Amino acid sequence: MSDQTQQSAPDAAAATASPPTGSNQVKRSVDSDRWSQTLRDIVGGSTIISVLAVVLALVVGAILIALTDEEVQVSAAYVFARPSDVFGDIWDAVAGAYSALFQGSIYNFRRPGFLAGIKPLTETLTFATPLIAAGLGVGLAFRVGMFNIGGRGQMLIAAACSGWAAFALDLPAGIHLVVAVLFGILGGALWGGLVGLLKARTGAHEVIVTIMLNFVAFYLISYLLRTPGLLQEPGSSNPQTAPMKDTAVFPDLLGPGYNLHAGFLTVVAATVFVWWLLNRSNLGFQYRAVGENPKAALVAGINVKSVYVSAMLISGGLVGLAGVNQVLGTVTTGFSSGIDANIGFDAITVALLGRSKPWGIFIAGILFGAFKAGGFSMQAAEGVPIDIVLVVQSLIVLFIAAPPLVRLIFRLPTPGTKRRARPTVTKEVTV
Repeated sequence: MSDQTQQSAPDAAAATASPPTGSNQVKRSVDSDRWSQTLRDIVGGSTIISVLAVVLALVVGAILIALTDEEVQVSAAYVFARPSDVFGDIWDAVAGAYSALFQGSIYNFRRPGFLAGIKPLTETLTFATPLIAAGLGVGLAFRVGMFNIGGRGQMLIAAACSGWAAFALDLPAGIHLVVAVLFGILGGALWGGLVGLLKARTGAHEVIVTIMLNFVAFYLISYLLRTPGLLQEPGSSNPQTAPMKDTAVFPDLLGPGYNLHAGFLTVVAATVFVWWLLNRSNLGFQYRAVGENPKAALVAGINVKSVYVSAMLISGGLVGLAGVNQVLGTVTTGFSSGIDANIGFDAITVALLGRSKPWGIFIAGILFGAFKAGGFSMQAAEGVPIDIVLVVQSLIVLFIAAPPLVRLIFRLPTPGTKRRARPTVTKEVTV
């Protein structure tokens, strides 16, 4: 009896020291399921959807480029006789167009020297500057649950205020530029804050109000540009302002050979500010809470009405910064009522592509700036219609607005859903 007891003691100790094999398998299975679920969430997440939306838009754009190319149309007439000619012409058309797009927006290999070749990138950043500023304003409103469709009006009012300060005031260099920038931001903020005030006090829908204020701003600025003594250039009958004074113009960042100006630094600072506001400040927490559920935020003690007003003030100021960059950076010889250049509506696309996140909007703005800069080069070098770029931009919005379509095309999983377990097959053993 004692021998059996002594023999069983080591066995019990060994069993206590090493867990059973089944528990290790269960632990490895749980870890595998956790990593698999994380991978499914990443693959099917919003960032991947945005990237694939751009890829799909470029693919559809390539098809349109091939269909509109004259050489492809000629070779398609005898496609069954010599199919290689058709495919060769399609490759030449698409590769030539996208190569011209790259060389017109990123780097031109045909220019001598690095400094000359990098000029297209500076053009991209110049085009992206107002898009980023306006996109930040629209994206901030999105995070609060509001749709700021009034970018055009806010840009026009900001451009008028900033432009007037730039050509009408006599101030020292440096101070004059700061005053002109502040005037523009303040003008856009007041025009946007009016929308928030009407929504908070009367319950007016911000989409209707912003669209109507776009028309109000356009016709108001048109009137001021045709009225001597207000915005119209003295001694001129054209509906435009006087040239901006040199003391109120953004200085060049890389010298007179490049169009990139210091306004780009303002949108970098604006991006950092919006990121800090939304992710590190108490006001940003209130914005995100109201954007998720305004009723729950109201129950939690958040003043939803004041959030609407302050959010639209900041949103209008950011969109106004886009108008400031147009006046003090791009157009310094006087501006007309078309100074907004449809940037207020393009900013909606930029905010959607950036998922209303500050750095996402920053990257999306640079991408659309590349489309604008490279589109002109693509048209000049390859004869591709500039409308193809607009189609690509529209398709990006379409695919972003329909994530299930993108997931269906690429067979991506939906975030938050678990992978279906494979059915186990049991074999019956007959004796």
